Amino acid sequence: MKIGSKIKNFTAEMTGDEKFKLSSYKGKNLVIYFYPRDNTPGCTSEGEDFRDNFKSFEKKNTKIFGISKDSLKTHEGFKKKFDFPFELIADEDEKVCSIFDVIKEKSMYGKKYMGIERSTFLINFEGKLIKEWRKVKVKGHVEEVLSSLD
Repeated sequence: MKIGSKIKNFTAEMTGDEKFKLSSYKGKNLVIYFYPRDNTPGCTSEGEDFRDNFKSFEKKNTKIFGISKDSLKTHEGFKKKFDFPFELIADEDEKVCSIFDVIKEKSMYGKKYMGIERSTFLINFEGKLIKEWRKVKVKGHVEEVLSSLD
């Protein structure tokens, strides 16, 4: 996937008893952020930052979606617990993760494993990828994404 390329349409399960379908959001900018796991400190902090800036994104015709490999049930609890005003996409089979190439080798306590690399993608109202952030550090990230919409 290259900057300027059109994102292949995809569907996925998401919170709010809805199915996400990329083509349903033509005419809106989309922020799709991938995070490792619900209810972990960094992922919670990132979600809260998007939540706290939600109205600013709305003013810029932009919808926010978070994605991890967690189940829909876990997502529903995470969303409710932290009052996220946006939907979370469940990607248990890693289909969406593979489209965006976010599954990377990671290491924790010396053990190697495959997991989601914290990444954010900005898709414009025509469905084209216009910016991506990989290996995201949470602090200041949401503000950077928001300012890139100017």
